[in-house]
Amino acid sequence: MRSYSYPMDINLLVLNVGNSRLSIGAFVGGELKHVKRLSHDERSHWPEAIAEAWSHLDTTEQPAVAGASVNPPLIEPLEHAVQQATGQPVQWVGRQIDLPIKVLTDNPQETGVDRILNIAAAYESMGKACVVVDAGTAITVDCCNDAGEFLGGAIGPGVAIMASVLHEQTAKLPDVSFEVPQGTFGKSTEQAINQALYHGVRGMVKELAENYATELGFWPDIIATGGDAAQLFTGWEMVHAIAPDLTFYGIALAYTNHHIKHGT
Repeated sequence: MRSYSYPMDINLLVLNVGNSRLSIGAFVGGELKHVKRLSHDERSHWPEAIAEAWSHLDTTEQPAVAGASVNPPLIEPLEHAVQQATGQPVQWVGRQIDLPIKVLTDNPQETGVDRILNIAAAYESMGKACVVVDAGTAITVDCCNDAGEFLGGAIGPGVAIMASVLHEQTAKLPDVSFEVPQGTFGKSTEQAINQALYHGVRGMVKELAENYATELGFWPDIIATGGDAAQLFTGWEMVHAIAPDLTFYGIALAYTNHHIKHGT
């Protein structure tokens, strides 16, 4: 992937509110200098984590706060925590900030903003049609064309959900923590479950990517992000790059494009 390019004076606290965690980043002079991730069980630590990130920005020129959320109930309490720690409002992508790319789904307003931002950031880096796999609470596999337009994709359960459902819906299967399997055959129940989780996700990604390639007429590069991406895709020749901070760059891109467009 080529490097991202933002105006050198961008000083931005970015917030990505997912289903399972809050991710906080600080862009200083256009570069991502600080990253912190907290599970939603650690919500009491929001104020100190936001203040820590803001400490990288509070002496910079025109610092601001921008965010994206797929978890609406957490928006108001997070806005309160940000206001207390920074004195700044949160500019939300899809609300105060325009989406950075054209979205060609049937109902763009219902398409997850994180999916759109991931594709926007990947396209900004690649400059061509590409696929983004986000392996988190859910696994999304999305695609854009050579014009950078969001075409849509697929949504499935993440590995933790799949493992949990197996445990909850069966009488004897254990609740396993996902680990990369070793060897070909699972020789214990836990190993057998991990074999299915690992190869099941990879098989899904491969099948979807093949479908997208057929539709596009060529094979697109695949970028992986999300909390489980490193475990699932490291060393896999199908994945061009693993970019754990992809959504941060998408938020920064949306913020930058919006304010350039509107002259603010």
